Amino acid sequence: MKIINEKGKLFGVINIVDLLVLLAVIAVAAGVGYKLFAPKIAEATSPQVEMTAVIRVRGATPFLVAEVERNSQVGKKLVSGNEYVNATIESMEIEDYRQQMPTADGQIVTSVDPDKKDLVFTIKTTVAKDTPAPKIGTQEVRAGRTFILKTNDFETTGNIDSVDFADE
Repeated sequence: MKIINEKGKLFGVINIVDLLVLLAVIAVAAGVGYKLFAPKIAEATSPQVEMTAVIRVRGATPFLVAEVERNSQVGKKLVSGNEYVNATIESMEIEDYRQQMPTADGQIVTSVDPDKKDLVFTIKTTVAKDTPAPKIGTQEVRAGRTFILKTNDFETTGNIDSVDFADE
């Protein structure tokens, strides 16, 4: 029995060109499957640890402060893109917005803005233990970074003040 017969079929069963096309389709499908499911499988198999992040919205305008007082965000899940993520707003505080201002004699003093406030959100989630790049949705969570805080009915941008991981 010949490997390729006179009609160009491999082992007399399949055309060599058809076989190459079939192998290419299988390779593309495997690549897409790996890209879609490998991160989720890795998250599911690695041990998880609780992460708490504190996000501060500095100098929020009065209408934004009034909105979060009227429509509390505490207990709501965060949204990334158009999907809910495994992160919840655990608490929210409203603090005075302090800023440094020069006086007439050139001194720099810290003063409290009479209208603006700081909104401080505490967010809890779980991440893979010892991960080098903890994320909430698609956003990396590190102190000092900007973070888009988004729920199903609220969105604003703040800075991450701190990130803590639960001790095991």
